[in-house]
Amino acid sequence: MPMETNVGSHINSYLLKETKTASLAVFRILFGLLMAFSMLRFWLKGWIEEIYLVPKFHFHYTGFEFIQVPGQWTYALFALCGLSALSVAFGWKYRIAIVTFFLSFLYIELMDKTTYLNHYYLVSILSFMLIFLPAHANYSLDAKNNPKLQADKIPKWMVDSLKFMIAIVYVYAGLAKFNHDWMFEALPLAIWLPTKVSLPFLGQLMHESWMHYIFSWGGAFYDTFIVFFLLYRPTRIYAFMMVVIFHVLTALLFPIGLFPYLMIASSLLFFSTDRHEIWLNKLWDFLGQSSSVFARNQFFVPYSIYRFSGFILVAFLSFQLIFPFRHLLYTDNVYWTEQGYRFSWRVMLMEKTAYANFKVVSKKTGKRFYVQNQDFLTPLQEKQMSTQPDFILEYAKYLGAHFTGQGHEELEIYVESYASLNGRRNQKYISNEVNLLEVDYRELCQKHLTPLNAQ
Repeated sequence: MPMETNVGSHINSYLLKETKTASLAVFRILFGLLMAFSMLRFWLKGWIEEIYLVPKFHFHYTGFEFIQVPGQWTYALFALCGLSALSVAFGWKYRIAIVTFFLSFLYIELMDKTTYLNHYYLVSILSFMLIFLPAHANYSLDAKNNPKLQADKIPKWMVDSLKFMIAIVYVYAGLAKFNHDWMFEALPLAIWLPTKVSLPFLGQLMHESWMHYIFSWGGAFYDTFIVFFLLYRPTRIYAFMMVVIFHVLTALLFPIGLFPYLMIASSLLFFSTDRHEIWLNKLWDFLGQSSSVFARNQFFVPYSIYRFSGFILVAFLSFQLIFPFRHLLYTDNVYWTEQGYRFSWRVMLMEKTAYANFKVVSKKTGKRFYVQNQDFLTPLQEKQMSTQPDFILEYAKYLGAHFTGQGHEELEIYVESYASLNGRRNQKYISNEVNLLEVDYRELCQKHLTPLNAQ
């Protein structure tokens, strides 16, 4: 009983701790601006047309098949997402803006599984969390226009919840790197880095095997431990310098969009709120605005509201702790079967090449023919499809429906597929004797996927 009482008192003491709102405000501003720029970048590069409007067929996440690309209205969806992100950054109509951004971004993410990236998933997570945090309570247009919303202090756990989520991303990404290919073969970096010879200063070293191991081991230890150095005040500034160097170098080496900059912005959460307040006051001075209109010693966040937010975020973060380990439910290599691979912070851990050739057979007539994938898929879709069993199965079922609609009867669809993981020899991926129209995803992976060869 005394121990339980002691634990309970520590929890109550922590829940009563307060911190200034400046940290949330800085994160809100940077997050909103980065997301607005991301939407604009997607538009200007022509990716809306290329990824969503050109394809005849889109791959879906299980349970979200009802999410469809809205044709030319896709441009309006991206505009809505970008404008709501700007509104979040400025803290204008914040509650409406963050909910709008979350829903519109989530819809974009779910329209086609082909575009899955870890940082898209992270954006969805962070925007969902921001719905339950008063990031507009200070240094926002809402706070300027309505003093009743102003709050100089908020419960400390609100900022800590975001730190905790960033810690999950880093630590889980680091732990995932402690595998044989990454640590003892420097794969897939040994495949990728030699193509980066044009990189200034380091380019000529990218062929050296020792450099591949430095990047591999350095990446594993960086991801696993950087958060702890950010948390410890004496090492914080040096850790942040490492964050900047690591992610800028990553951005130069690999085309992974805004993810490096999102992680740099997120790492600022680990600095003291006093430091954030100094930054914001300097920003307001630069803009020629007085920061005196914002709250200084007020605390207006009602207990009932943050208690509800706390319950939601605790449940959500608990799920985030557990969900990435679902691959343990399966016995096969997660990089080969990809069961439990997505949404688990396995960042840049494999180079997988493959091809898949589909054969359509009519049991009724005996007629058979091969499918030209380019008639149905874009190059990006075909590349993603050929390396992932769930894509292969979904595409096969789409082909079955398509050719049935053309009058072919009693169809069977088989695939001749070969794949290579992290430079291993090409090998058969899925049995070419299984009718894909008669199996589900789990059965396909457990019974019809060829075991991964060691070499």
